[in-house]
Amino acid sequence: MKEFEDIGFCKVDLGREARTGHPEVIFGQGKTVRQVREVFGRLMKAHGRAMATRATPEMADAVKADFPEASYDPVSRLLNCGRAPRRLPGKVLVLGAGTSDIPVAEEAAGTAEWMGCRVERIYDVGVAGIDRLLAYREALRQAGVLIVVAGMEGALPSVVGGLVSRPVIAVPTSVGYGAHFQGLAALLSMLTSCASGVTVVNIDNGFGAGCAAAKIQQLVMEAREGEDLVP
Repeated sequence: MKEFEDIGFCKVDLGREARTGHPEVIFGQGKTVRQVREVFGRLMKAHGRAMATRATPEMADAVKADFPEASYDPVSRLLNCGRAPRRLPGKVLVLGAGTSDIPVAEEAAGTAEWMGCRVERIYDVGVAGIDRLLAYREALRQAGVLIVVAGMEGALPSVVGGLVSRPVIAVPTSVGYGAHFQGLAALLSMLTSCASGVTVVNIDNGFGAGCAAAKIQQLVMEAREGEDLVP
């Protein structure tokens, strides 16, 4: 298979699955319905699966006209068809601080699922009511990777990072009042977390968090199978 296909308005990265383990994912925001539909079709032809993030209902309708089995979630705005050929080991736990953070949390969860992860969700467990989080201590400890989504002051990942021995991926959201600066306050809080080992992605980047979690689980699977992890 050639590395990419030039279709005029973009160059579809057909070689990405061989390089990274997963096909190119379409970022729907800023693209036209026709563009998303065409790229989606090329990816389906090449890989048998495809996904678009930040997709609109109009994009979903166009893609479903070609692939009726495709699914669209209006909360996460994920549009996908097909699944990863292999189920990854372990469990990814997605924690959301507040109900307003659910769209970003669902983008993370849906991305990880599409990439082959088993995902569990626990929402509305922010630090303003810490007992809600502590009620799930055992579930936190059983997870292989934790994605922690929070807006406002972004404190939840630090708390979670102090409770578990697994990787914590923090996702700041643009949920908050004026001094929150559309997620900047949460981002800076997470970057300066006192809990060691907390990794931070960009504001509202649920996709990036889900992808990172899947790659960690991919590494676990390769280790279990005894594959040489060093090229």
